[in-house]
Amino acid sequence: MSGYTTHEVFNQPPPLLDFNAWDTDAPLRDAVTVFGGAWARARLEACGARIGSAHVQTLARLANRFTPELRTHDRYGRRIDEVEFHPGWHELLGMLRADEVHSFGWTETRPGAQVVRAALSYLWAQGEAGVGCPGAMTFASLAALRHAPELLACFQAKILSPLYDPRPVPPAHKAALTMAMAMTEKQGGSDLRQITTEAVPLGGGRYALTGHKWFFSVPVADLFLTLARTPAGPTCFLAQGWRDDGGRNHLLLQRLKEKCGNRSNASSEVEFRGLEAQIVGEEGRGIASILEMTHLTRLECALGSAGQMRQALRLALHHASHRAAFGHLLVEQPAMAHVLADMALEVEAATWLAMRAAAALDASPYDEGERILSRLLVPIAKYWICKRTPLVIAEALECHGGNGFVEEYDIARLYRDAPLNGLWEGSSNVICLDMIRALTRMPESAELLRAEINLAKGADAALDAWLATDLPAPEDRNARHLAEQHALALAASLLLRHAPREVATAYCATRLARAGGYALGTLPEGVDAAAIIRRNCAARE
Repeated sequence: MSGYTTHEVFNQPPPLLDFNAWDTDAPLRDAVTVFGGAWARARLEACGARIGSAHVQTLARLANRFTPELRTHDRYGRRIDEVEFHPGWHELLGMLRADEVHSFGWTETRPGAQVVRAALSYLWAQGEAGVGCPGAMTFASLAALRHAPELLACFQAKILSPLYDPRPVPPAHKAALTMAMAMTEKQGGSDLRQITTEAVPLGGGRYALTGHKWFFSVPVADLFLTLARTPAGPTCFLAQGWRDDGGRNHLLLQRLKEKCGNRSNASSEVEFRGLEAQIVGEEGRGIASILEMTHLTRLECALGSAGQMRQALRLALHHASHRAAFGHLLVEQPAMAHVLADMALEVEAATWLAMRAAAALDASPYDEGERILSRLLVPIAKYWICKRTPLVIAEALECHGGNGFVEEYDIARLYRDAPLNGLWEGSSNVICLDMIRALTRMPESAELLRAEINLAKGADAALDAWLATDLPAPEDRNARHLAEQHALALAASLLLRHAPREVATAYCATRLARAGGYALGTLPEGVDAAAIIRRNCAARE
């Protein structure tokens, strides 16, 4: 025995390496099949293997440990306003683009393409959330750029390219383009009507923008959308990161935000000092144009949070299946089994809810009812899933004991990242008020949602009781209550129609009938916790 060895290390779970995030996720596989994306199984399986690989996990850890650094000037004193990333971040973003997370819903024309793209996004949220931000903004940018057909025709092919080109050069010299947006100002936050950035015409359809943006994520993007004020009101603009002459556009990166999570991704404050840009859409209607983009990025928040919950559950199950205490594996102990099963109920409900919203987006071009329903489903899914994610991930961290609070463990990174999607693209009140706007401006959306929930009528007494209850009027003061009630009922309906019986009945009993307690793990009698855990541990045969 070595003189430095004091004891044998045992009863420590092995690292969770080289798993397949698709093959080990029965709820996701079922949802993709139900919503028309089964034809892409091979693509999703390949992505799942990549996400679970030791290589991707290593890159994610490195990219979060060695965070982006701002370089305002080069060694000779020239202003350059660049950001240096760990090479792992660039490699991860290249993989995400190769998987077409940013483009598949637009480049593939088969029914179910948006469902498949959503599943790819959900899987990548389990790999590294930091590259999800540029992927989401690139995907969603087409919704805004459709209001500027000439600009769309100029840039679309490179935006949708599966290649990744990180070089700081003008778009014309690049093989592929990354998109971003810079909207928020410090005086307004989510209230974009308070922007003070001003736009002055330069002639030839170009404008010079002057102002300060409080959050500009991915400031190294090749193109970005922003808002500035013209005499007609807030207007949407597209700007290049680097001008056609090769120089940096007229923006000064003031600092990088030192965030508590999402550390691999750079978020900055920036000043526009004559930023050259072109109008997107109708002058004075910029907020409306941007909201079409944020509808898609809000769906990305729901998908990302659902994926993060899935990974947290996977880590907790792995730990509990290999760690013993008091003579038994943790997973075999009734109290822990109830915690794990209750988390699994939350994760499966989130998966079905997010994928149903993706299915509505997929059908929107040819089904008016689904288009209207999409307008309601996205804020409901975004609010509820993002609200539940910190709770579930905190419980998964606790399953690890003290190890979970140590940065060497991946669950710690998930814990730090967990609240972000609830803030990004509108915090909870903003999202719930957006749902109220949908209900009041399109009353038929409420009828369509009720009809969707009604598809499971008669399958469970708790859901039937919910259907028989009158909800409060769609007013601002009721916004959170209505969002929660619709999310719970729709998730219950989806589970009753598509999930195993033991999952659906347990969810209805605990979330609709309020049997059991308030904390996770307080399941009532009769819940088959072992069956729920088996569904979330088993790999596809």
